[in-house]
Formats: sequence, C-alpha cells, structure tokens
Amino acid sequence: MQVQPLPGFRDFDPASYARRAHIQGVWREVARRYGFEEYDGPPLEPLELYTAKSGDEIVGQLYNFTDKGDRQVALRPEMTPTLARMVSARANGLKKPIRWFSIPQLFRYERQQRGRLREHFQFNCDLIGEAGPLADAEVIALAIDVMRAFGLGADAVRVRLSDRRVLTALLTGGGVPQELLQPAFQVIDKSERTPRAELASRLDAAGLSTQASDRVFEVAALKGIDAVRGALAAVPAGEDAGAPLLRTIAALEAQGLAEFVDLDLSIVRGLAYYTGTVFELFDAGRTLRAICGGGRYDDLLGSLGGVSLPAAGFGMGDVVLGELLSEQGLLPAGAGRLDVFVASITPEDEADALALAHELRDAGFSVEFAMAGQAVGKQLKLADARDARWAAVIGPDDRAKGEVVLKDLQGDGQRSVKRDAVAATIAAAR
Repeated sequence: MQVQPLPGFRDFDPASYARRAHIQGVWREVARRYGFEEYDGPPLEPLELYTAKSGDEIVGQLYNFTDKGDRQVALRPEMTPTLARMVSARANGLKKPIRWFSIPQLFRYERQQRGRLREHFQFNCDLIGEAGPLADAEVIALAIDVMRAFGLGADAVRVRLSDRRVLTALLTGGGVPQELLQPAFQVIDKSERTPRAELASRLDAAGLSTQASDRVFEVAALKGIDAVRGALAAVPAGEDAGAPLLRTIAALEAQGLAEFVDLDLSIVRGLAYYTGTVFELFDAGRTLRAICGGGRYDDLLGSLGGVSLPAAGFGMGDVVLGELLSEQGLLPAGAGRLDVFVASITPEDEADALALAHELRDAGFSVEFAMAGQAVGKQLKLADARDARWAAVIGPDDRAKGEVVLKDLQGDGQRSVKRDAVAATIAAAR
C-alpha cells in the first residue's frame, strides 16, 4: 500500500527539513535580536475562538470537528486569537510593550495554488501595548531584517506601505461617505487584480456616486511620499491623519531601511480589523504572492480577549518565502555535512573505531561509522555519500603506533595523527 500525504500537506525528508530548519532558525535569530520572546499555544482550539473573530463563514475554511467530549473544535488556522487569549489572561503581569513571536503550524481547508497549501508554518511577530508609530516601524524593520538575514536586498524584496487613517482622510475628504468606506477599501484592495469596470460596478451597487467612485480610484493610484503629502494637504485634517505614517517612514529611514519601502496606497489588507499602518512584503519582480503582511490593529485584542491594548504585528509564511529563497539559491542544498566518518580495516580495529567515534561525538562532532564489516573502499564510498568532511581510518599498524590516518575528503590529502590528537586536529582545521 502506498499512501501519499493529504492534498496540500507536505512530507519533510532530511533535506527539506534542513531547509525548513534554516528558515525557522533565521526567524528565531532575528526575533531574538529585536528582543522578542517566543510563545506557543495548542494546535487544537475551540471553534468559537475563530468564529468570534471572523464569523461563521470561516468554518468552510477550517479543519473542524466534534471531539469525543462533544466539543466543537478546529485545528488553528491563525495565531492571533490564541495570542489574544493568552495576553488577556496575563495582561496585568506583563511589562509593556509586550514583544512576542511564534512559529505555529497553521491549517486551512483552501484551494491549493502556487504559494498556498493547506498547512504551513508562519512567523508571527506582535508588539503589544504601544500605540505610537515607532512600534509600527519596529515590526516593519524586523520583517525587513529577516529578508536581509536571508541574503535578500532591496533589489530583491519590497515593502509596500500604507495607512488606513490616511485612506480614510483622503476618501472622506473626497466625497466618500463614512458608512461606505468598507466597500471602498475592498475595491482599493483589489484594484491591481480586477478590471476597473468591474470594480466601478461594485461601487455603484454599494451606493457611491460617480464622483466618489472616481475618488476611490484616484486614492488607489497614489504612490510615493510627495504624492501622498500633496493629497493629504488638500483634505481636512489630512496632515494630522498622515503624521503617524510619515513618522514611521522617518524611523525606518533613520535605521537605514527606507530603501526597502515603497509608499503605496493601493495596500489595504483585506482583514477589517486593521486600524492604522498596513504593509505587505513582495518579491521585487512581483511573480509570487505576498511574503508577509501586517499592520496596526488597536481594537482586536479588546474584542477577542477582553483587554484593550494597542498592537502592531505581521505574519510571514514559509511557503512563498521558501519559493523565493529557492529561486535565489539561498537555501541549504541538503541535510548538512557529516564531520567525520570513522573507518576500520579489520574486525580487530572495531573496538578502537567505536571508542574514537564516541570521543569525537563527545567533542561535538557529527560522526558515523560502518555497522557491518566491509572493505575500506566501500566504507569511504559511504563517507562520500554522507558528504563527510573527514575520514578517520584505523588499521592494525595504526593501532600499534597509537595513530590514526586522517583523510581530508574535500581536499584529497591525508596524514597520520596521534590518536589523542584527532579531535584537536579536526577542530583546528574547521
């Protein structure tokens, strides 16, 4: 019987697991540099945790069922509701701002397409308890520095940055009624992917006038700091609405990261809970889906967890990121090189080979040896297959002299080394 993984799920053999470990290792290292602490929660949660945030319509996208205790549960599709619950339970005892990150495996029953599976790992970073624009700049800088840590520069990835406060000021200042902002946001969010005529029909159906509809498309087309400044200066309270966004950009510029950022008001983020800055990170060629997305969501924790705290954060999935890193040749090729293969020539050498292998492991090296008697040539072929850096060969003559033949499998040289100096010799050559 050959059973394949379920559609949209992945096996991780050692080589692919090494790539996954590399991605997650970079995520953790950059988060640590920013002072973020790692947390986690259960992969199985009450279904109502997600319907309370997204409505009953989300159930069609979930892996949900009734458990043996007759509870309605779901595999987690996102981490924010769990985060809200955990923070609200500990809010009084947590020093603000809270800097937490997680790398959960998430599950959604969605149509598979390039860059989207039914499970993925996601790097979530949230800065909670700080309402100022420096918090927005901090999470954006973290996302950029993750890209830099992978070896991706401003020529390879771009942050597209906007702000819902700016969009609100420009839309209402241009004749869009406050109660119709949501359909206007939805159209702006789809303005690059959907024909204008179709979007105009949606605005008309929502009740916008032709003049207000034109204003929506004008705002969606605004790009660059000069264009946005000029538009804000022309509407009531526009400069006040734009001040947090401009300060966020200035903070990124002060850190030397502004070259990664494009001010682009077509970015809205589809989720309705965002209240301020919103951003998405793409490959520069725009051949892939968004690598990550996030922004400010000051009201969400209060609605989900009952404790009102301002917050900003982002989520970065491993699927699209993995595709980009693979295209750029920035992922490890395999599961990692073996440090030493210990080979023995005769059965009488086996005990010494085992002793040396264990000593080298105690010294921190990765070590393998042949578990069945075989010719040295065959043992060295196995060493090559394991991509071993060194082969330590022990034979009767070597044992008699208290030596080991140390072969450099990458440089083709070899030398006899005193038995008690093998570990130090390998360490010195690293």
